[in-house]
Amino acid sequence: MARINENFQKLKAGYLFPEIARRVNAYTDAEPELAKRLIRCGIGDVTEPVPVAAREAMKKAVDELGNRGTFRGYGPEQGYPFLRESIADNAYAGLDIDADDIYVSDGSKCDSRNILDIFGEGNKIAVTDPVYP
Repeated sequence: MARINENFQKLKAGYLFPEIARRVNAYTDAEPELAKRLIRCGIGDVTEPVPVAAREAMKKAVDELGNRGTFRGYGPEQGYPFLRESIADNAYAGLDIDADDIYVSDGSKCDSRNILDIFGEGNKIAVTDPVYP
């Protein structure tokens, strides 16, 4: 019989974003003038249009997916080499970070959750705080 990882039972209920919204609404209702200067950093929602370079790259990628000769399905498990090399060269320029040190994933939430599956009870792991919910 399959058993659930007992660590899942220790997770607290709730999600941070509704609590942030509740507190922001309470603040803006109580302080309407100060609320005009409020900078919201809770969700990570964009406030500016997508830059031209990003739009052009997305258009090119979509066109590649529409052509049998350039179509790609699932990428390599660590991310495409060209992307990892670009991240190493641009985001970590001047540092001793190689493309092989970079893992492209679908986000920190999934990676953090997957840690629970990988490590059993009794193991110690480090998790940064503050964190993105």
